[in-house]
Amino acid sequence: MPLLSHQGLGFVRLCAPIAFLACVLMNSCGTGIEVTEHVTDKDVRKVIEQVDSKQATVSLETYVDSLAAWKVGKRFWVADDQVRQMLQYNGVDLDSLHLAGHVLEFDDWVSSGLFTDDNRKVDIRFTDSSTGQHFVYRYGKDVDAFRPGLSLPMLIDLDMVEHVAHQIEGKDFYIRTPIWYDRSSEQMRNGRRYIKVRIDSVLPGNAVMPLRVLFTTDDAHERAMVWMSDNASTMHGRDFDALFAATDPHLAYPDISDANWLKITRGEVAVDMTKVECSLAMGSPKRINEIPEQGGMREYWYYDGGAYLFFVDGLLRQFRR
Repeated sequence: MPLLSHQGLGFVRLCAPIAFLACVLMNSCGTGIEVTEHVTDKDVRKVIEQVDSKQATVSLETYVDSLAAWKVGKRFWVADDQVRQMLQYNGVDLDSLHLAGHVLEFDDWVSSGLFTDDNRKVDIRFTDSSTGQHFVYRYGKDVDAFRPGLSLPMLIDLDMVEHVAHQIEGKDFYIRTPIWYDRSSEQMRNGRRYIKVRIDSVLPGNAVMPLRVLFTTDDAHERAMVWMSDNASTMHGRDFDALFAATDPHLAYPDISDANWLKITRGEVAVDMTKVECSLAMGSPKRINEIPEQGGMREYWYYDGGAYLFFVDGLLRQFRR
């Protein structure tokens, strides 16, 4: 099985057209202005098919593991000091226990019931690799622990991190999100989208996003990072496919000029840009208001913070960022 599968060409978010159709179906999102054209299920399917035809899939090979497969010494990164609420230990003051950033190594597991008893509870024993202290992680669940896909709250499986790193480190991709973070302070910063980046490394993340992906931009050699969920997570909005693309998204939109594409990568819009160009630059609007008039169709897109776009017959005429 290849480590990365490449299917299709280009990128476009599925949520923008669906959000637009939803707003149309709801009579301009509750503004009280009736939409004259009726949107049918066939129209919805047509939009989805158009989106799917342009959407590139770059799927990582999913990492799955189960307690039954763990070997002694398997390592876990402690993502948060709150893990102490899950631990049993002797000789350690609960309030002074600081384990964030430590590595716990798996020793064994114990069960409160028979092996064939579906109601048994599992406790997992670990040793802190830096202090030698022994802990029992009160997992407290039954046979779920022995099924593939086991994850422990506030502990990050370092085998999973290495599994992802092996697939993407040192390779070039196109970043889809402008939400970047400073590598040192981990503070959010403004970034660019749809530009080529080189993945430098993959590190353990935090209790919510288990992966930190460090990258360098191809053009300006900016160094930044993004938080990422693992592919087995239900948080698909921050998994690899949501954050990166294998091919240049511009190739899917040959009619967009280089000048306008540069604006799109910076999240900027300009008068006379199309709705597709504006959607790529700013993402899906929170609300759409469509008004048919004798002079043409007028359309307002509203975003958080008072930003809006005003279109006449599909071209941007006025905006506020």
